[in-house]
Amino acid sequence: MSSLRARLLAWLLSAVLLLGAAGGWVVYRNALAEADEFFDYHLRQTALILRDQPVEYLLAPQIPPADAAYDFVVQVWSLDGVRVYLSRPHAVLPQITTLGLATVGTSEGRWRVYGVQAPTKVIQVAQPMSVRRERAAQLALQTLRPFALLLPVLAILIWLAVGKALEPLQRLTAQLLARRVNTLDPLSSARLPDEVQPLVAALNELLERLRAALERERAFMADAAHELRTPLTALHLQAGTLARAASEAERTAALAGLAAGVQRVTHLVGQLVSLARQEPRAPAAPLPVRLDDAAREVVAELVPLADAGGIDLGICAAQPASVTGDAEALRTLLRNLVDNAVRYTPAGGRVDVSIEAPTAAAPGEAGRGAKLVVADDGPGIPAAERERVFDRFYRRAGTAAPGSGLGLAIVQTIAAAHGATVTLSDGPDGKGLAVTVAFPASSNEQIGGPVK
Repeated sequence: MSSLRARLLAWLLSAVLLLGAAGGWVVYRNALAEADEFFDYHLRQTALILRDQPVEYLLAPQIPPADAAYDFVVQVWSLDGVRVYLSRPHAVLPQITTLGLATVGTSEGRWRVYGVQAPTKVIQVAQPMSVRRERAAQLALQTLRPFALLLPVLAILIWLAVGKALEPLQRLTAQLLARRVNTLDPLSSARLPDEVQPLVAALNELLERLRAALERERAFMADAAHELRTPLTALHLQAGTLARAASEAERTAALAGLAAGVQRVTHLVGQLVSLARQEPRAPAAPLPVRLDDAAREVVAELVPLADAGGIDLGICAAQPASVTGDAEALRTLLRNLVDNAVRYTPAGGRVDVSIEAPTAAAPGEAGRGAKLVVADDGPGIPAAERERVFDRFYRRAGTAAPGSGLGLAIVQTIAAAHGATVTLSDGPDGKGLAVTVAFPASSNEQIGGPVK
């Protein structure tokens, strides 16, 4: 059953019926015990009364044999085992038995017998056990009849109580259905039971995350539209210049400008796509990723770009280290850091990539996670602007190198998704820039020994 109301009703009504059946059984057993005690007393009293009667009494029975309501059967036996008296004819009767109370089985059922001995006879008073069971059942039914009549009333009360208890969920459902698609305000938790409060809190947290995500998406779309407008306008103008070129030299220059503009737009679109993939989300399918191997792959990929600009790009140290995360996202982080360093480092400069393995925790100290450092000897970034360069589309005034202003924003997003921190500092010998990505110790694992 998928209905909460149906489940509650089924469980509650089943519990009532089960407890009613158990209570009926207990009442029946108590009634049977009382009937046994009552009839045993009468069996004994009847036998004792007949014991004091003279023998002549036996020849003229005072118990009317036609009285069907009298269910006792009296037998009198001589001391040598001959039955000399029977209060009423019966197909199967218990034979002579021990003195006192006893339960005797016959082919027609069980009998309760009380025997007492007189000087010249043995008197037995017997009663079928079925009589006692019927009497106990009647008493139990009489006791339970008022409760049985009240069961429909109890069922109606349970139905109403369950409906009343579920009203807060119905109000919450109505509150959600009445909302507009773009309404992300928190849900009201007034007059809601404690059991529903965690659900409302979780929904409000989800709405807050959704609102923040939508705001980021709107800001991203606005920034992207603004940033794309300028290069697309430049492409349009360059295309017009190419169309108006009067000589081969002008056409060649216009074509080169158009190609450079297309390359800038392509790079910007690629960065936008990369940022859209990373924000906002957590690493997909977290797996152990070798940072040193990823660094080698990225450096090998960007060596042709560095060689074209006359820049010495290489790995100065790569200790074996692994972090848990999204392998493709971490490669994107590395690619953006190295690409930025290569683009902003002048010809003859140097870009070094290093990987530091995590260290185990010393007594009383916390362990250190893996570190990724990309350092160059380019112009660097002034300390006052190092916080702003993580903003989308921010570029320092007077920057000549082509770019979109998204590289470090993408790096920051990926690092945050992996629990890492990004810090900017001066490069080697106080010249240039060094970008350090420090991963948390809990997600790092050192692999193997020194790199050969």
